[in-house]
Amino acid sequence: MPVKPTKAMVLAAGLGLRMRPLTERMPKPLVPVAGRPLLDHALDKLADADVTEAVVNVHYLPDQIIDHVASRKHPRVIVSDERDQVLGTGGGVVKALPMLGNAPFFHVNSDTLWIDGVRSNLARLAETFDPARMDILLLMAPTASSIGYSGSGDYGMLPDGALRKRRENQVVPFVYAGAAIISPAIFADAPKGAFSLTRMFDRANEQERLFGLRLDGVWMHVGTPDAIGAAEEAFLESVA
Repeated sequence: MPVKPTKAMVLAAGLGLRMRPLTERMPKPLVPVAGRPLLDHALDKLADADVTEAVVNVHYLPDQIIDHVASRKHPRVIVSDERDQVLGTGGGVVKALPMLGNAPFFHVNSDTLWIDGVRSNLARLAETFDPARMDILLLMAPTASSIGYSGSGDYGMLPDGALRKRRENQVVPFVYAGAAIISPAIFADAPKGAFSLTRMFDRANEQERLFGLRLDGVWMHVGTPDAIGAAEEAFLESVA
């Protein structure tokens, strides 16, 4: 019986450069889409998946985020303050590990947004995560039906969910949707200081312990101010 993660890490430390001018006075996680800040969309989904504690890392305009999450109860938010350092997506997790504990945890980018299909995609991730076979399980969105994404994809996916990284000049059908379950054991000999989480994805991939789950619903990449309108339109359609 898989054990559902009760803790999560939400990445909220980015500078949001491509989201300017909106992010000149406001951190990207607080940019509203469909009436709610991006960060709240992520935290609401975690609450729905029965996560009780979320570690949120902050770096750019940190006090705005700290004030915003202070009164939140579901999930309760613990702030990992990185205002004096740049740790990257991987280093940020390493700093937060003491707060995340020893069990597999959810990992969510605060600027990722999706509309769930029939069931919660985070609940589906929890059911699919098998620590005997995998170190990391990524939620994967089909590039063809995603909103605001125009890249070449990140991975191909085998029928059993095993992921195969895109080679240069290759186009693959799935993009990482910014939500995952990660086993903390993979960070045992992680580098010190700043590094990218993709290093851990690559390591798990080499050991054939990186898997994916196809997102059920609609994924939106909200990277620029222009993308907000498209995302809001998709939300309106989903509740119509």
